[in-house]
Amino acid sequence: MNKILIIDASDSDCRLMSGLLTRAGYEPIAVENLEAAKDEVEKLPPGAVIVTAMKFTRGTAQELINWQKREGYRFPVIAIVDNLNPNDLLELMRSGGTVDAIQRPAIDKQLVETVQKYIMDIESVSHELIHRPSKEFQRIEREITRIAAADANVIIFGESGMGKEQIAREIFRQSNRTDKPLIVIEAGGAALVGEHKPDSEKSEMYNRIGGYFKKAARGTIILKNVHLLNFDKQSVVLHILSEDHPDVRVICTAEPELLEMVSDKSFRSNLFFNLREMDITVKPLRKVTEDIEPVAEFYLMQYAKEHNEPEKNLDQSAVKALNKHDWPGNIRELRNIMEYLVVCASDMDHLDNSFLYSIFDLEGIDSYMEVKKNMTLS
Repeated sequence: MNKILIIDASDSDCRLMSGLLTRAGYEPIAVENLEAAKDEVEKLPPGAVIVTAMKFTRGTAQELINWQKREGYRFPVIAIVDNLNPNDLLELMRSGGTVDAIQRPAIDKQLVETVQKYIMDIESVSHELIHRPSKEFQRIEREITRIAAADANVIIFGESGMGKEQIAREIFRQSNRTDKPLIVIEAGGAALVGEHKPDSEKSEMYNRIGGYFKKAARGTIILKNVHLLNFDKQSVVLHILSEDHPDVRVICTAEPELLEMVSDKSFRSNLFFNLREMDITVKPLRKVTEDIEPVAEFYLMQYAKEHNEPEKNLDQSAVKALNKHDWPGNIRELRNIMEYLVVCASDMDHLDNSFLYSIFDLEGIDSYMEVKKNMTLS
């Protein structure tokens, strides 16, 4: 259940907002002053949203936003405005402080709908693009900005586990379609299963895939692992793009083998060039070792919060062990190992190389992830 922090000095409006959010399935937390708000922000789990009055007891929305930035918190802030002052609101939004605003008289009509736009499922924290210090990642950030503005179809190439979906979502967030629908589809998953009849445009597969494009109208489709599309599905997607001309941007992720598939004609070249109007290539983690430590520390902090465990530190021997590992599973493997360390080394404040080497055979981590998966499914 996602938590929503409400900061407002008005008891009646706090009760109103709390009731609306509770009925919508959220867990509201209401406070009336700046210090109490800071205390609650420090305890908020990933996926939370802040709803705040412009002014409240012993503080303002701007003061809270400035504090959030200094402390490194990134929770979306929705402002409740009494008298809509365009200049004040524009200044807040320009500084990256608020993502939206609701006029106080319209709380009952706009609050839940507005919160829903910015709420993030806890599971989707893994979709966040983690900043990394390498020159390679700085290049990717520049490419993201350039591609987002172009509104072209794009393919993101890279090995499995390198965060291609996060890059795709960041392109969407920086694009001019960010206020329109986003549909995420796994090309090799059940979402695209259906019988294809080449002589009929109304086949089950055509209707299923076409339905996703209709849902994403004027928005974006992220098609994950596009290289897993079989030839029939390729034909349907190509037909939709070339004949129906939907107003939908398609961002694909693919492993490098897609290029070989185009060469050996197991992937249709005309579809490939429709989808690859622009592209980004992401290097594997073993070739960008300077990113390993900051990514590991990010996940150590995130999983400590998620599992309510004390934060852990990597000593220099542990960092060296991380850098020596080949990381065949890339960032996904690193993320899983950091979660394993948080849960299974709960009595250790400092993690050293001996503990890391003991799990690099992956037997322990594989067992843990399998148990976690079974718990999630049950």
